Amino acid sequence: MSDIIQLLPDAVANQIAAGEVVQRPASAVKELIENAIDAGADRIKLIVKDAGKSLIQVIDNGCGMSVTDARLCFERHATSKIRKAEDLFAIRSMGFRGEAMASIAAIAQVELKTRRIEDELGNVVQIEGSKVVNQFPEALSSGTSISVKNLFYNIPARRNFLKSNSVEMRHIIDEFQRISLAHPEIFFSLHSDNNELFHLTPGTLKQRIVHLFGNNYNQKLVPVEEDTTIINLNGFIGKPEFAKKTRGEQFFFVNKRFIRDPYLNHAVMNAYEEILPAETFPMYVLFIDIDPSKIDINVHPTKTEIKYEDDKAIYAIIRSAVKRSLGRYNITPSLDFDQETSFSNMISTKPLDEIQAPTIQFNPNFNPFESEIGTLRPSNGSRSTDYSSRFEREATPKNWDSLYQITEDQSPTQLPLLDIEEDNSEISEIIIPKAESKKSFFQIHNRYIVSQIHSGIMLIDQQAAHERILFEQYKEQLTNNQGSSQQSLFPTTIDLSPSDFELIHEILPEIQTLGFQLRPFGKTTYIVDGIPADLGNNINEKQIIEQLLEDYKHNRTDLKVDKRDNLAKSLAKSAAIKEGTPLNNDAIEELIDKLFACESPSLSVHGKPTIITLTLAELMEKFDKI
Repeated sequence: MSDIIQLLPDAVANQIAAGEVVQRPASAVKELIENAIDAGADRIKLIVKDAGKSLIQVIDNGCGMSVTDARLCFERHATSKIRKAEDLFAIRSMGFRGEAMASIAAIAQVELKTRRIEDELGNVVQIEGSKVVNQFPEALSSGTSISVKNLFYNIPARRNFLKSNSVEMRHIIDEFQRISLAHPEIFFSLHSDNNELFHLTPGTLKQRIVHLFGNNYNQKLVPVEEDTTIINLNGFIGKPEFAKKTRGEQFFFVNKRFIRDPYLNHAVMNAYEEILPAETFPMYVLFIDIDPSKIDINVHPTKTEIKYEDDKAIYAIIRSAVKRSLGRYNITPSLDFDQETSFSNMISTKPLDEIQAPTIQFNPNFNPFESEIGTLRPSNGSRSTDYSSRFEREATPKNWDSLYQITEDQSPTQLPLLDIEEDNSEISEIIIPKAESKKSFFQIHNRYIVSQIHSGIMLIDQQAAHERILFEQYKEQLTNNQGSSQQSLFPTTIDLSPSDFELIHEILPEIQTLGFQLRPFGKTTYIVDGIPADLGNNINEKQIIEQLLEDYKHNRTDLKVDKRDNLAKSLAKSAAIKEGTPLNNDAIEELIDKLFACESPSLSVHGKPTIITLTLAELMEKFDKI
């Protein structure tokens, strides 16, 4: 029997490695930009076409490579970062394995142009599928330019698994944001299909956050700083009231390397305990500086997971530092940590003992229930600011105690019963109401609708009920393309982050079907010309679209629902009446009629009940009468 074990050809081995290192265009972007940073560049330009499927190009002004290095960098496990095994425990560079360039060259057509500052001529290397097809000298500017064309051109199955351009572009933006956050001292730019999406000048971390995510983040940030013998921690966290429904802007960096760590994320969330709105997530950008010998970053091909020597101590430090920063913010919520010097002259220079507190004058005899009888007037007919001494009551209103009496026709016990056919099943009892000329209901705490039925009482969650109604309505519109729109009298401009801009572009046809009329304007801006007709007139277009996007991202991440159901749920949640909204009898009647016309009236869009019944037997049991 002949030997059956043999060495794989380099091209095949590189393609296998590429499956771990280069999962999508964003993976190649990450590896190329990190190489540029390791080369000492302070200006990095990223150019992509067709979301990286046709072209990914990274241009830097780093140290460049010699003729030999330009060729050798495409070999497997060829690296300038380490020399021996011990170096793995003292890594400060972004890359070190030497797999990235070989993996990318195995699945794409790559052109490398590079020149060192001390060389007169640069060098060009052209590779296709791990094979060098050309190499020649050329006059170039110092630094390196790498072009990756037709990613996965020789692996059609992998290319077919790529998502739409808008999805892949969002992943590229995510990687770009992570790297640019870690290095605010470096200039970065991102160009997509000849449009510049980002132009990030060097600055502070706070400036970089604001440039990436929008000017409104300037008021959302609270600084965090803690120096210990184990780690140095610094960065920013978000104020609790600005928390979102999704885990969008949450970044941990260890020695300037972006990582994913649920354990450390739990430390931050624990610090926010009891001050965070329900089911929301704060933003944070936190940097951990630690001795490289105390961690192991060689545990995952993409280097986004790290093992720590003392993870419990790091957990405690992060939790304590975040909690302390939140405490300081709660004491001085309006503190601007990067105050402009121009504001300094607005602060009073008077000594504290010269500053007088304002005085408040009031009338202790004022009665808001008085009309003509009981009005206040000056006792001497002259104007005066001394209300307590100069004004007096003329009379005491009569029958004031009648305000607290409930008239007979308003008594809940006198409300007509909701005429519903009786059945042995509770569900059939509340879902098949008989039509009446007039039904009477009432609200409790402006949250629940209450009505009597023959077997007891029925309670309806008004927000959950309205969400169910709107969800089925929007789902039908998306299926039949029947959404109606109302024109805005004054079009609204909405500025979005680049990732949200791409997300709207991805779901734009479905949004338009629902009745939104949006058109792009500039790099990250949309103009709203119309909204769904059933949203009403007193709607904040910007707020409803931002909430729609947040709910859409939340549903996509946590619920894994399809696009149409996701959009229908997201818009229903954004547009539904909220808890605390008062409703008159006509509005309540219309809501209930529409609810019982739904396919699933008893369940909310989140699978929770919209209707609860309490039978007379249950009420008697609670009052201990059985």
